[in-house]
Amino acid sequence: MLEELKEEVIVNKVGGRFKLSTLIQKRLVQLNQGSRALVNVDTHDKMSIVLAEIMQDKISLSMSNEVQTLDEQIAAFESPDLGAMDL
Repeated sequence: MLEELKEEVIVNKVGGRFKLSTLIQKRLVQLNQGSRALVNVDTHDKMSIVLAEIMQDKISLSMSNEVQTLDEQIAAFESPDLGAMDL
């Protein structure tokens, strides 16, 4: 088992063990399908890449339990759905 998974820091960062396992599984699928890594690490081990992405806040789970990158998080925060607001 990787040392990062033994620490509560990564569990708390994601919001619990279930969310952590969901995020890891979904991101591993993306990497296996050809997505590029969002971090620079000296390994080809996809699990290590995913853990580094989580620890560096590059990925998270969206409200619909989908992998969301930091850029997508920022875009969602900066572009609220103004059509739903009564002005």
